[in-house]
Amino acid sequence: MTTPEIKGFCPGALRPMQSGDGIVVRIRPFNGRLRRAQADGIATLAAAHGNGMIDLSSRGNIQIRGVTEESYAGLIEGLRRMSLLDATPEIESRRNILVTPFWQTGDETEALAAALTDEMVAEGAPQVPHKFGFAVDTGKLPVLQTASADIRLERDAGGGLILVPDGSTSGKPVTSETVIAQALDLAKWFLKNRDSYSRMNQVIADGATLPPGYFVPRQAQTYVPAPGYTPLGAIVGLAFGQLPVETLAGLAKQGGLRMTPWRMILVESARNLPDVDGVITDPADPLLRVVACTGAPACSQGLAETRSVASEIAPHLGVDQMLHVSGCAKGCAHPKPAPLTVTATAHGYDLIRNGRASDPADQTGLTLQDIIKAL
Repeated sequence: MTTPEIKGFCPGALRPMQSGDGIVVRIRPFNGRLRRAQADGIATLAAAHGNGMIDLSSRGNIQIRGVTEESYAGLIEGLRRMSLLDATPEIESRRNILVTPFWQTGDETEALAAALTDEMVAEGAPQVPHKFGFAVDTGKLPVLQTASADIRLERDAGGGLILVPDGSTSGKPVTSETVIAQALDLAKWFLKNRDSYSRMNQVIADGATLPPGYFVPRQAQTYVPAPGYTPLGAIVGLAFGQLPVETLAGLAKQGGLRMTPWRMILVESARNLPDVDGVITDPADPLLRVVACTGAPACSQGLAETRSVASEIAPHLGVDQMLHVSGCAKGCAHPKPAPLTVTATAHGYDLIRNGRASDPADQTGLTLQDIIKAL
């Protein structure tokens, strides 16, 4: 298998990444939300300065694709005018905060996310690795446990706040007044104990002894993301998390947009599922159970097409099957194991059951039709 290049960082707006279809510029919406004008403005900028395609990442971020060296400056100026940028690339990389989309205006989630943001952009903030992140998952029940994060703010069964290191089955009881300081202390503890690790769950799995106080059992997540109505608006899905600028502009006309790590968007106050081209409103659509990276040729490391292959496989999946199609062994779109993983290689596709894109394959050198027969 060809060894892919590991960049070691995620793209940002101020620190973009070169890909096969141009420069990728990643925007990290503050508190996970875009105002209607901001969403519409991003669509306009992506059309003017990119190739008109936009991605939603597994961390609730939004990426503009196909930017050129000549168009980059104009894009950044437009994003700055809409207050969507951080002061420096270093601050941008630290502000990796995932927020439950089900917060309500004025509730504790909004305040905690804003306070954590303030601390992580401050001069003395812990210098955590680029991919290290936080999850503010402080609704009554957790919804972000399957999303990537290293330090989590959740609630226990009694409704109290707990601070949870990712990989731990228990958390530390905290209050609204103490949780942010305790979260920063936990980040500092990670930095002292991480050795060569970049993620909290690796440190926990290696047997590091947490500071005292982490004894409250976590609630297990029962929420399953799906398109549909919520008291806050309508959730719509996006095949592979990708949408053209016309779709984003169409959604922006419906209301403010809250990003999710599920490649879905919550359209605020929508009482009807938006009739916008390019969105998925049927919770039974098999494309909702397929994750696929950009693949070749848009990704310079992709060894073959991914999304066209994924679209062909999707109708053949069982009702409970989930599929990950990766253009290389990095598995960027879904780093965790999946029930079915298809990895592109220089000699066809590998099929991996219950594993990651880089794991040993059960079958190798497959064609699309071979994969479908093997399911």
